[in-house]
Amino acid sequence: MKKLQFTLSLLLLLSLQSFAQKVAKATDGVVSFYSKTPLEDIEATSKKLGAAINLETRAIAFTISIRSFVFPQALMQEHFNENYMESDKFPTASFKGKINDNVDLTKDGTYKVTASGTLNIHGVEKPRDIEGSVTVKGGNVSLSSNFRVKLEDHKIERPSVVFQNIAETIDVKINATLKPL
Repeated sequence: MKKLQFTLSLLLLLSLQSFAQKVAKATDGVVSFYSKTPLEDIEATSKKLGAAINLETRAIAFTISIRSFVFPQALMQEHFNENYMESDKFPTASFKGKINDNVDLTKDGTYKVTASGTLNIHGVEKPRDIEGSVTVKGGNVSLSSNFRVKLEDHKIERPSVVFQNIAETIDVKINATLKPL
């Protein structure tokens, strides 16, 4: 059994080395969101965004643990995880897609891009086109995007008691610097 595990680990390591020039990865990107209503503004941030991009094919993927979001007030964080996002049932959100624009992500520069793919929040997958910016400098790839998410698109309910405290559409910001493997 140990021999098999060692062989599989070695094969995985060798395959990663062959992709080393093609893939960039981050584990500490930042995601923040903001809900603005006349009664209350709600915002939270996570510094645990995982991201990967294939520099040749422009395939891109992000994932975030819902419980990693930090709120200014502990009670908001508790309600967010238990009542709205049901974090035990739906522990992560993700995006998997491809940058549509024919940009060379191995050359330094800043590019406005659109990625098409699937956004999965609260267990509901939705096709999305998300605009953003890619900056390549010295082999590192910085990604940033601002986009909006409608709660109803992902079956996130707003209880009638706090209906006016939470916006129907949430502003999301993503920033990550990915380094070549």
